[in-house]
Amino acid sequence: MNLKERYRKEVVPALKKQFGYTNDLQVPRLEKVVINMGIGEATANAKAIDGGIKDLVTICGQKPVINRSRKSIATFKVRKGMPVGCSVTLRGERMFDFLSKLINVALPRIRDFRGVSGKAFDGRGNYSLGVKEQLIFPEINYEQVDSVRGMDIAIVTTAPSDQEGKALLQNLGMPFRK
Repeated sequence: MNLKERYRKEVVPALKKQFGYTNDLQVPRLEKVVINMGIGEATANAKAIDGGIKDLVTICGQKPVINRSRKSIATFKVRKGMPVGCSVTLRGERMFDFLSKLINVALPRIRDFRGVSGKAFDGRGNYSLGVKEQLIFPEINYEQVDSVRGMDIAIVTTAPSDQEGKALLQNLGMPFRK
């Protein structure tokens, strides 16, 4: 059973019972997943951004947008308009596929993994986590990686509170630290 079916068949009834919702549309749902990869070495080496883009395309199956600097910062040798990273916004089927892969395959591959922090909610039911290396994803071939890069993953939900957002992610199988 994929994550979308699991949401409809198991998560919705469980959350309705837990929070006393009267309607299925009151139940919090996943809106989007935003994956951001900051590539600091792109300031010195313009080709570095291509490696990050290639990695994100491989992981997500969607072409990322290049993030450019908004202003010049001399100490970091960054000029306005220079590429400094790339990001992807996943919705719908791709979002569920990515989350399923993250929860079931990628997170358990992290060395000394004891679960993700339950404190990384923003106050409105959205969750963010950082990944130190892209090598935890099975699609990434270790021999073809030019440098190890981390990424930020933001999971945006329609939950009105952190408690409801955490319950949604827990029921979907997110391994929170005990």
